[in-house]
Amino acid sequence: MRYFNLFSDILITKGASRILISDLQRNISEVFPLEFFHVIEELKTKSIEQILSRYDIESKLLFEEYIEFFLEEEYGFISYNDWDKNFVPYSFSHHEPSKINNIFLELDDFSIFEKIKQSIENLGVQYLSICSSRKILIKEILEIESIFDGTSLEGIEIYCPYHEEINDNSLKALDKSFKRIYNLVFYNCNVKFHDFNEDSVFNFTEDNLNIKKCGIVDLKYFSTNIPKIIESKNYNSCLFKKVGIDSEGNIKNCPAFEESYGNIYKNSLEDIVKIQGFKKYWNITKNEIEICKDCEFRYICTDCRAYTEKTHINKDGLDISKPLKCGYNPYTGEWEEWSLNPLKQMAIKYYDMYGLLKID
Repeated sequence: MRYFNLFSDILITKGASRILISDLQRNISEVFPLEFFHVIEELKTKSIEQILSRYDIESKLLFEEYIEFFLEEEYGFISYNDWDKNFVPYSFSHHEPSKINNIFLELDDFSIFEKIKQSIENLGVQYLSICSSRKILIKEILEIESIFDGTSLEGIEIYCPYHEEINDNSLKALDKSFKRIYNLVFYNCNVKFHDFNEDSVFNFTEDNLNIKKCGIVDLKYFSTNIPKIIESKNYNSCLFKKVGIDSEGNIKNCPAFEESYGNIYKNSLEDIVKIQGFKKYWNITKNEIEICKDCEFRYICTDCRAYTEKTHINKDGLDISKPLKCGYNPYTGEWEEWSLNPLKQMAIKYYDMYGLLKID
């Protein structure tokens, strides 16, 4: 008797019309027909010969092709006489010692860094995302890099408008100075830079940055990596252990949220995170969000609670509607431009997003 063993690092996510097979070792995901799910499930409880004994000749050939495909893709292996018990199931339990993992900051006043520096250390913050509407000078970028020496902060990403001080020479000098800055994006940039490879921390875009543009769901933003998937299976993939500070210093779950829990110039982050209501969305996973719960991409996709279709509220009064800026339909397996969907127009009007609409 032959038995098919699925490798522990292969994650199968069943959607309404398709499945997603994620290889957590190679960090890649691929979509397959729903029939694959039924085949894999049956292989968990029966030997290959037991399954084949119920099929006609044509079905047997097709089933053998499935097995051959799984082996070629290295999704599993064959054992004899019984399943191989040496491969323990992958643990998706989540352990994160920090009280806050990520801060998203709309930068307006540089003095805010001194306000949050000690809190970053006290809360064990690892990542800081900075979005600035004004230009940040080279010396200020270096100051941001150095000000958090001796803290728990591991990574910093900065989004700021392009300005005349940014050129090949200044960027090359900057590149050698970074320990924490891993992503530096210059927006409103019409200049072409050719001397930086894909591994560079520098990125350039002609687009203007707008907080209302966040939360767009697109295949190019999907990420198959173990930490993100583990977080997504246990907590909200966007808001868990995240703090947002808007340009006026208001402390929120996300700068795009309307609800504020205090102000950084009056309250400490340590006090804010103790407020029970601040954590209300932390445990809302994609399995609880309408439509998303039937989507095969739900564990590699980032959620957005700031902008939703505003169609469903759970028993605790929390918005569990599908993200507004998602154009994927898991029931048909088709993508469409989200802003053109007539069913989303009321929500678009509510958020005053007419400037984001795409007109053909």
